[in-house]
Amino acid sequence: MAILWLLMALLMLSLVLLPVFRRRRGGIEQVPPGHPDAADPAAYGFVRQEELDVRLPGPDEDLLDVLDLVQRTQDYRAAAQLLAGTESEGETRWQRVQAFAGAAALELQQRPGGVHETPGGQWLRVWRAEQPKDAGGAAVHAEFLVQQAWRTATPGTDDFRIIMEEARTACGEAALLAPGDPVPYVIELSIARGLGYSRDEFEQLWLKILDRAPQHMGAHLAALHYWCEKWHGSREQAYSFAEAAAARAPRGSLLAALPLFAVFEHLPEVNLVASFYRSEVVTKAIHGALHASHAADPDDPTLPHVRHLLIYFLVRAERWAETMDQLIHVDGHVGALPWTLSLDPAAAFALHRALAVAGYEANGGSPATLPG
Repeated sequence: MAILWLLMALLMLSLVLLPVFRRRRGGIEQVPPGHPDAADPAAYGFVRQEELDVRLPGPDEDLLDVLDLVQRTQDYRAAAQLLAGTESEGETRWQRVQAFAGAAALELQQRPGGVHETPGGQWLRVWRAEQPKDAGGAAVHAEFLVQQAWRTATPGTDDFRIIMEEARTACGEAALLAPGDPVPYVIELSIARGLGYSRDEFEQLWLKILDRAPQHMGAHLAALHYWCEKWHGSREQAYSFAEAAAARAPRGSLLAALPLFAVFEHLPEVNLVASFYRSEVVTKAIHGALHASHAADPDDPTLPHVRHLLIYFLVRAERWAETMDQLIHVDGHVGALPWTLSLDPAAAFALHRALAVAGYEANGGSPATLPG
C-alpha cells in the first residue's frame, strides 16, 4: 500500500513539474495532442496559477476589500460594520465569519508573537475587548477558536478538547447576542464533530438550526461531516442524510447537490478503476449537482462550492465540456473543497484545469467553441 501511494504521489508530482522541465529545455520536446501540457489555459482567459485566490471559493469583493483593510491597518471596525450589515439568515454571513476567523488564525500562525512582537490577529482580540456585545465579533471569535483547535491540536488530546470547550462557550455567548442567527449553531456543528456529541445532543443542536435556517447549505455541509464514516456515523447514514435533504429541497436550492459531497467524503483511498467515476452512484450525484447548479441563483454564495466539487468529479469522469462550463464560472478563486485539502490548493486546481482544457481540445473543443 505504501509503495502504491508513493507511485501515485510521484505521478502527480511529475504532472506538475514536467512543464517546468520542458520549458527549461527550450520547448524542444514535442507534446502529444490531448496532453495537459499541449493546452494553454490562458487561451481561455483563465487566471495564472500564481494569481489564484485561495481565500474564498468565489468572488465577494466587499469582503476582500474589508479583509485587506483590516489586515493592513489592524483595525477591526470595517469588519464589524460589514457583518452588522450582512443578513443573518443567509449563507453570506456564515462565509464572512469563516473568512475573518481564518484570516486571524493565519495571522497568528505566521506571527505567534513573543517578547518584542505582537501576535498576529490582534485586531480580533481588540474587537472582542472593545465591543463585547457585538454579535459579529462574538461569532468570529468562536469560529477562530474552532479553527485554532483543528489547526494546532490533535482530536482526542487534552489540548484539542480544552480549545473546543472554550469554543463551545464562545458559541453560547454569540447565540445569546443574536437569538435568530443560525451562525453560532453552525459553528457548533464542528465542535460537535470534534468533541463527539451524542446523537441526542447533535439532534438537539440540529433542530436549533432548522428552526432558524432550514435550507442553510453551509449548515448541511457541516452536519454531513458528523454523519460520515470517518467521524460518528457511517456511509449509509451520510448518504441518507444527504439524500433526504436533497429530496425536500425546494427548486433553486443547492441542497440537491449534497449527495455529491457525501460521495466525496467516502471516496476509496486508492481507486485505479476509471469507470468508478461513471458508476451509477457517482453519475446520479453528479447529475443532481449539475441540476442544482443550473437552477440556483447565480449569486448564491454557496454555488461556487458546488461548482468546484463538480470540476473534481467531471474531470475524473472525462466529461470535458461540462467541466469547462463550470471552470468559466469559478476560475480565479480556489478556496473550496477539494483543493483546500491540498498543501497547495492553487496547484491542485491548476492541474485539474489543465487536464480539462487538454481533454476538451482533444475532443475538438477550442476557445471559440466554449460558451460564454
